[in-house]
Amino acid sequence: MTYSNMMSMQFGSQGRQNILRGTHTNISARKRASHVAAYRTATTANGMLTAEQVAQFQRDGFLVLERFASLEDCAKLRRRMDTLLHDFDPKTISIFTTKDQAKKTDNYFLNSASDVGFFFEDKAFDDDGKLRQAKELSINKVGHALHDLDPIFREFSRSPAVYSVLRSLGYKRPLPVQSMYIFKQPSIGGEVMPHQDSTFIHTTPLSCIGLWWALEDATKDNGCLWAIPGIHTEGLKRRFLKAPDGTVHFDVPQPLYDMSAFVPLECPAGTLVLLHGENVHYSAENTSPISRHSYSMHLVESGNGVTWSPDNWAQRAPDNPWQPLFG
Repeated sequence: MTYSNMMSMQFGSQGRQNILRGTHTNISARKRASHVAAYRTATTANGMLTAEQVAQFQRDGFLVLERFASLEDCAKLRRRMDTLLHDFDPKTISIFTTKDQAKKTDNYFLNSASDVGFFFEDKAFDDDGKLRQAKELSINKVGHALHDLDPIFREFSRSPAVYSVLRSLGYKRPLPVQSMYIFKQPSIGGEVMPHQDSTFIHTTPLSCIGLWWALEDATKDNGCLWAIPGIHTEGLKRRFLKAPDGTVHFDVPQPLYDMSAFVPLECPAGTLVLLHGENVHYSAENTSPISRHSYSMHLVESGNGVTWSPDNWAQRAPDNPWQPLFG
């Protein structure tokens, strides 16, 4: 997501200059339009992927499935989130940013692996630490156990169609380990820098997959996803680790990517985007007056022979384990 993914990797202009160093965005508007058309595909009636769709996902490292969720389902999730935000009293404010994640991460964030945390935009506060506008327009995301703890999100996350997608891709015991509702607020919605989800959600062997639903139309203007086709075959570039003392850090610096290699994944509300754990993707800052709400869930294989890494940031107590979709 994008994480984001678990961690929305926001950064300022200086960080973006480092990422872009030595590269130029040179894909024409016409070529980008053809990319968008090429990557869109229709959802089957029961959610099962066709052989062609599986092959496309394996080739590109992502798959755009239009009309996976109904507009009614999208509206239901948005209404539920409105209620959660209305009832939330921001006594503990956690600003969600990765400009310096090791310093910003706190117990509130780490505990959200088994709870529902509320995280605000970095630009939501003035110099005195007060919200510039209403909390509903200042929140960055809500996560990371919505799929387990909230009945509306749990039902959506464990639908028969979701089961079918995971079965189509060969998962034997898929385990949802985190979920996030991401707001991409008008004008202040933070940038999510290029990242791989397996950086944050690691198993041996690697097995992470991201499911990202557009709850509103996602365009280049309001911060749609961008992804590099085929880069997942180059493997995982870095890890986000939790040390024994509870601190967190990246093991190596942020890699440099050719920004001209990314293609926009513009899509209407109801679209599901599947993201391979080693795919590199990002989303730009939302400087438009239109929000771009989305919901994402990340899963791993938990069948025989696959182990959850003990140095992942997200951990659950033995008496509160993650619950598999099936298997």
